[in-house]
Amino acid sequence: MKIDLTVNGEQKSWLISPGDTLLAVLRREGFFGVKFGGCEKGECGACAVLLDGRPVNSCGMLAAQADGHRLETIEALGQHPDQGWKKTEGLHPLQQAFVETGAIQCGYCTPAMILAAKSLLDETPDPSEAQVRDVLSGVLCRCTGYEKPVQAVLRAAAQMRGEMVAPIQATPEPAPESWQPSGDRVGDEGGESVAPGGTVQTRVMPKIWTVPQSPVRSRV
Repeated sequence: MKIDLTVNGEQKSWLISPGDTLLAVLRREGFFGVKFGGCEKGECGACAVLLDGRPVNSCGMLAAQADGHRLETIEALGQHPDQGWKKTEGLHPLQQAFVETGAIQCGYCTPAMILAAKSLLDETPDPSEAQVRDVLSGVLCRCTGYEKPVQAVLRAAAQMRGEMVAPIQATPEPAPESWQPSGDRVGDEGGESVAPGGTVQTRVMPKIWTVPQSPVRSRV
């Protein structure tokens, strides 16, 4: 059978079998940003795409059900000018915010999270933290604990509203002066330092022991 639909703004006509899932057809057609191999039961959300602007789990939907509808995958968003399947001006604000805040770790659930967030921001440009957490809750993540993805979505939302956002610190801020021992340190493996007033502060620096490799036994 044939289905006609719009994928990332382009008209598509695909020949499918009645039992094909939307996930299987999308990956067969080259949309590899749609993840597979998760639960394949509609529970983890890693395979989510946008159907008429709303997130759906493509593993639990027949491709035939997408006939006449509008689909968006992660490939619809921006990419680096010198990478990807199309030339764009750069990353989408959501993608950039995920990078800047460190919300990407293993990255497996990231496309679905970004699409879910996009569906929220398209309807609610100034979402609350509770709304962001709610929309991301449909995508399971074992790496981030959701804190940084939530920060990323709120940051992107502010940028898309034209607000100025503070730059992300590339390196941690130095500890307060009161936390840093004064005086000269004696040795690299610990020792004593003399603080103002003659107080002696002793620090213990742990050693790192490495286990020697066992000799390789040859087999006859």
